[in-house]
Amino acid sequence: MDQALAENPGTRRQRSARRGGAIVSPLVVPYIRRNIPTYDILSEENLERIEAVADRILAEIGIEFRDDPAALELWRKAGAEMDGLRVRFPKGMLREILASAPAVFTQHARNPANNVEIGGNAVVFSPAYGSPFVMDLDKGRRYGTIEDFRNLIKLAQSSPWLHHSGGTICEPVDVPVNKRHLDMVYSHMKYSDRPFMGSVTAEDRAEESIEMARILFGADFVDRNCVILGNVNVNSPLVWDGTMTRALRAYARANQAAVIVPFILGGAMGPVTNAGAIAQSLAETMAGCALTQLERKGAPVIFGNFLSSMSLRSGSPTFGTPEPAIGSMVIGQLARRLKLPLRCAGNFSNSKLPDAQAMQEGVMSMLSAVHCGANFILHSAGFVDGLLAMSYEKFVMDTDFCGALHSYLAGVVVDDNTLAMDAFEEVGPGSHFLGSAHTMRNYQTAFWDSALSDNEPFEKWSEAGSTDMATRANARWKKTLAEYEAPPLDIAIDEALLDYVDRTKRAKPDAWY
Repeated sequence: MDQALAENPGTRRQRSARRGGAIVSPLVVPYIRRNIPTYDILSEENLERIEAVADRILAEIGIEFRDDPAALELWRKAGAEMDGLRVRFPKGMLREILASAPAVFTQHARNPANNVEIGGNAVVFSPAYGSPFVMDLDKGRRYGTIEDFRNLIKLAQSSPWLHHSGGTICEPVDVPVNKRHLDMVYSHMKYSDRPFMGSVTAEDRAEESIEMARILFGADFVDRNCVILGNVNVNSPLVWDGTMTRALRAYARANQAAVIVPFILGGAMGPVTNAGAIAQSLAETMAGCALTQLERKGAPVIFGNFLSSMSLRSGSPTFGTPEPAIGSMVIGQLARRLKLPLRCAGNFSNSKLPDAQAMQEGVMSMLSAVHCGANFILHSAGFVDGLLAMSYEKFVMDTDFCGALHSYLAGVVVDDNTLAMDAFEEVGPGSHFLGSAHTMRNYQTAFWDSALSDNEPFEKWSEAGSTDMATRANARWKKTLAEYEAPPLDIAIDEALLDYVDRTKRAKPDAWY
């Protein structure tokens, strides 16, 4: 990687070169440096009004912390008002606690070239997370398996446009519930050399994920550096359950980052109006982020958000709609006022196929993530059916779109080369720029080049089979998996991981719930 690219990854335009019809992978950047401003839509007065409502929710209504006595004790010692499981927070208390959380941190990968920065002007794309089903054009919709899980990791690893291996890309339902996290975390470590996420479905599963990270990186390194993320959700409205708080405290205790995410379905788990849902989200997220600091002061944490809407005619959740998208802009402003890294929005869709609806909704939501200033964008690829399914074809289509966003976020470079005065002098009036020295000097990096879009004349497209993008994506993911090669992993570390997984599995009976 040349020095300019190493210093400012994401500012250099990239394209896929074609040699004899084969795709040659472009240079990979570990993450994007945003070169366009965030889109701040609310005035100072209106931001303060939302913050004031959030403060009232925290101080007057409070939040319940269930099934975690240790969390209640931490709040009591911090000076919160306790009423059984209900905790109320005096105005300003949570902001004071949150002052110790880092504004920017590095998540390390086993390949240091793939370390990502989270916060500031860094942008990290990660695959979708949490689907019980997978689907493709050949086999249709079905429950996910560990083979699907590994296939999706391989597709993510093979894409130059993603930066993170993700977490529960799909649920491998063919592995016992209480043991599948071991196979999932090992698969991320084995088949990818990018950063990854661990389990949050129980405190011991979170701790076992972290212990595997210690085997991979070394215990001392893990204690000093973030190497694994845990994505935890609020049980909205205004409830933190013990499963999540115990997991987030496990990550914080080990100096690893928890991603704190309310999942507010407007009209069901929160107000139907955007401003009220945003205020609720701010209150819930601040409480979760602050709890990490009470567990371990200075632990990295990510301010997360997942606003969604619903069809008020049917009660069905809707995704990729305009109200949550514009709400994400406000969330971005609020997170920056707290000086916390942000996870917000993603490539959301309620479509049941990788079709026009899927891409329309995905672009609406993904652009909101880009413009609101999100630093860690989970659900960047594969999300269909309201997150109930991961689509192989949409995964590939979405990563292609992520490639376009690399160029979009690079902004417009203005220098002597891009102003092209020498080209005007060479070409003059009435001629063309195709053969000019400036064009020849810049043509390989001037424009992003999609690996999936068809830009041929209609006749040539028709003669080639009249394929749509989903069909081309189907061929693409199969070719990618056929050509995949796992990144090298130290044999001794691999054996130690497999031994840990085997011993941990044998120590407890299978559980399927």
